Amino acid sequence: MSNRTKIVVLHLKELIYTAIFAGLGVLLVILLCFMFAGNKAKEPAKETIYVPGVYSASFQMNDNAIEVQVIVDENHINDIAFNNMEESVSAMYPLMEPAMESIQKQVYEKQSLDDITYEANNQYTTEVLVMAIKDAIDQARVKQ
Repeated sequence: MSNRTKIVVLHLKELIYTAIFAGLGVLLVILLCFMFAGNKAKEPAKETIYVPGVYSASFQMNDNAIEVQVIVDENHINDIAFNNMEESVSAMYPLMEPAMESIQKQVYEKQSLDDITYEANNQYTTEVLVMAIKDAIDQARVKQ
């Protein structure tokens, strides 16, 4: 057997190019993994329920027009209130404001007008207010 020495010549320039392209290849594979695997971990986007804004609806109590104002953002009912209600109207209908406060609390908790509870002495007042609030919220809903 003969022991011949083999000489291998490596060019530094070729080694550098090979290392750079190998590094870019690994970086590309990692980037592709993050792009396609990252979508599964994200929370699904919520659908927009309302067009943000201030909406109002009015109703008549005898000869007095009463306006209810509803403020919404994309997914929440933020405020429900009377709009410029005169003192004479609140004096003539003393159950109007307590009924509105009760409805406000329930809507803020539930974010819905479903299953609104009321006292027996506020039944009709509450029903009229809920209908007006429903009209205003229907105006705010996203049309599909």
